[in-house]
Amino acid sequence: PSYVSLSAGNPAPEAFPSKQLAAISAKLMEEEPILALQYSTTEGYPPLLQHLKAYMKSSRNIGTEDDGVLVTSGAQQIMDLFTKSILNEGETVICEAPSFIGSLNDFRSYKAKLVGIPMDTDGMNMEALEKALETEKNVKFIYTIPNFQNPSGITMSLEKRHRLYELAKAHDVMILEDNPYGDLRFEGEEIAPLITMDPKHLVMYSGTFSKTLAPGMRLAWMVLNDELLPKFDLVKGSTDLATPSVTQREAAMYMTNYDFDGHIRENCKLYGHRRDVMCNAIKKYFPSDVKCTYPHGGLFLWVELPEGCNARDLFKYALERKVAYVPGDSFFPQTKKKNYFRLNFSYNDDDVIEEGVKRLADALKAYLADQK
Repeated sequence: PSYVSLSAGNPAPEAFPSKQLAAISAKLMEEEPILALQYSTTEGYPPLLQHLKAYMKSSRNIGTEDDGVLVTSGAQQIMDLFTKSILNEGETVICEAPSFIGSLNDFRSYKAKLVGIPMDTDGMNMEALEKALETEKNVKFIYTIPNFQNPSGITMSLEKRHRLYELAKAHDVMILEDNPYGDLRFEGEEIAPLITMDPKHLVMYSGTFSKTLAPGMRLAWMVLNDELLPKFDLVKGSTDLATPSVTQREAAMYMTNYDFDGHIRENCKLYGHRRDVMCNAIKKYFPSDVKCTYPHGGLFLWVELPEGCNARDLFKYALERKVAYVPGDSFFPQTKKKNYFRLNFSYNDDDVIEEGVKRLADALKAYLADQK
């Protein structure tokens, strides 16, 4: 309890609509207990599927007559189902460097060859991506988190999204578009998802309730072509039969009876404020030669130490001052860059963020002094 954790990727507890979900749960157990507690269909609870299709169409123009939706047990299951369904051992997955460690580990578990593409301030470096597609053998898909990327907080520009899709189309390579943070934009204009540029059905899209309702509900969804849906439905069924009926019905009831869009707007206000608190504290306390990103949404900041520094060595100094973060080398698919680390601004309140940054600044100053 005496430690300040700036490490976990947890949403703010006060952002959970706990009172509404408690009322929904009580109503569900009173009115439909058997249906709620019984097995569900693998594809998903039909009213929830309809809500998701309507929400994606209205918010991001996602969805065509040829698209299907599959509800999963969290977005991590989408990474697993996708990889299990289409990847053979030894085939190549191109991903951002850095990228989300949970997805990287899933790809590794199926013995994929990972090829990392460096990140610019507006997304993947397209020259490096083009070179990789031309030189790497057996490239099966490109994995990207285009909005407020984990861990960097970077958002891919519209120009780069178009270029990414054109390169994938030219090389006949699929794209897995992972968008867990897209709802959490608190600054700037919405950018069109890759899937909306895709008449060839090369893009599969992943969305989740973990950052908007609650991660403990374990609810996410994938959008894919109707022709592929039966295959993924089969693989999903062989994995866990179906996503839990209870949480699917609770989410559907929430979207029916409450203002889901308004709830998201309130979350964005909270996270935008906490980003500002953390960034202002960093400007106030951090040494001037330590840099960080300034995301327009999501949950994370990405901190760059001076060249030659090691975030794992710094971590020892941080723990002595009772503050924690995630060293950045774990997020790289190939060459491990050691002078980065990730901070989370969503979970803690203002005073804790300020105190955590202050402690981390003390650790940084002590560490950098010892490097001289």
